[in-house]
Amino acid sequence: MVGSGGREHALAVVLGRDAEVVVTPGNPGIPGSVDRDPEEIDADLFVIGPEAPLVGGLADRLRERGRLVFGPGADGARLEGSKAWMKELLVEAGVPTAAHGTFTEVAPALGFLDTMTPPFVVKTDGLAAGKGVVVTDSLTEARNAVEDYLSGTAFGDAGRTLVIEEGLVGAELSVLAVCDGTDTVLLPEAQDFKRALDGDLGPNTGGMGAYSPVPLVDDQLLETVRTEFVLPTLAILRARGIDYRGVLYAGLMLTPTGPKLLEYNVRFGDPETQVVLPRLTSSLTDLLASAAAGQLDPSVTCTGDAMVTVVCASEGYPRSPRTGDRIAGLEAARAVEGVEVFCAGVSADSAGADSGGADAGGAGALFTAGGRVLDVTGRGANLQQARERAMRAVAEISWSGMQHRSDIAAAAVGERP
Repeated sequence: MVGSGGREHALAVVLGRDAEVVVTPGNPGIPGSVDRDPEEIDADLFVIGPEAPLVGGLADRLRERGRLVFGPGADGARLEGSKAWMKELLVEAGVPTAAHGTFTEVAPALGFLDTMTPPFVVKTDGLAAGKGVVVTDSLTEARNAVEDYLSGTAFGDAGRTLVIEEGLVGAELSVLAVCDGTDTVLLPEAQDFKRALDGDLGPNTGGMGAYSPVPLVDDQLLETVRTEFVLPTLAILRARGIDYRGVLYAGLMLTPTGPKLLEYNVRFGDPETQVVLPRLTSSLTDLLASAAAGQLDPSVTCTGDAMVTVVCASEGYPRSPRTGDRIAGLEAARAVEGVEVFCAGVSADSAGADSGGADAGGAGALFTAGGRVLDVTGRGANLQQARERAMRAVAEISWSGMQHRSDIAAAAVGERP
């Protein structure tokens, strides 16, 4: 397992049900973490968590060594590495998506923006850790984003090409599709919360929480996602000579005229992974290995339980997170019935210098070492019970400046935070 965040912790736990899992570089809160070059590790299956090593070609290099790898090569990873390329491919495949324009210069971008109606959506073309998107009703804010991105001020080279989209309105949905290059099987759906603050206010983040299942989703909608979104995408990739073996994370908007694709990611969602994968009752190891081998086993089963994840983040996240604060209350949080705490931005020392290699899985003190620090996940017979358990566990955790949203899954259970 390659990666070091809460997503990788959750993957390691679920894969660990029937496999021995080594996580690199991991973090001091993830059992089995070792700080080693993955290309030097001998394993039966490699699962690559984050997008950056996928875009950088790690899966290709491992396959050249004869390894079985779940994760697309650099060519397929362009779906996330370049939003402009992704939009071009979606149009060619006939996948429903928002109208858009791609720009490398300020004047034409601002001219296009002036023809749009709010909400305005401005995205970096390249990778920006989930934060390279501005969604706003303010034309001034959107124009400022265009200038910041194209100048390289905000995200460097990742923003020197940008995509401006029509703002879609509706409920958002996340669907993870395991693909073997030709076929796909969908995992349980989830809904995530991108904004930093309650009420979907504040700046975009990598994700502040998620829940699964989503009450408004039925089997017919999921089959539509499979047949009208994922399969046509795999077909157009094959036509371009790309054998996509990995997960396609479809971020969808359920508009009044039907679902439309906001974006594809080429890795498991974070924090959606934390509420989707623990619900599986079939073997995740066998599923990913079959996809990696190009012979997908479509037999996926899951529990009827519900799961809710609340992300605990550092003060200043997402713009300038503070690190080095000691985390208190982890054991008390984990003692809450039905709760699991996945570790993301944590370190074994207050300087935040320890990026991995802890074999004890969090023995001793842990300190904040990133923006998103912990993913507190509650399981229950229904969403209300799962949410109550997660929030009860969050209340046990503290460090200076800790922030979290109090409204994760609240609307889904008819509550006000």
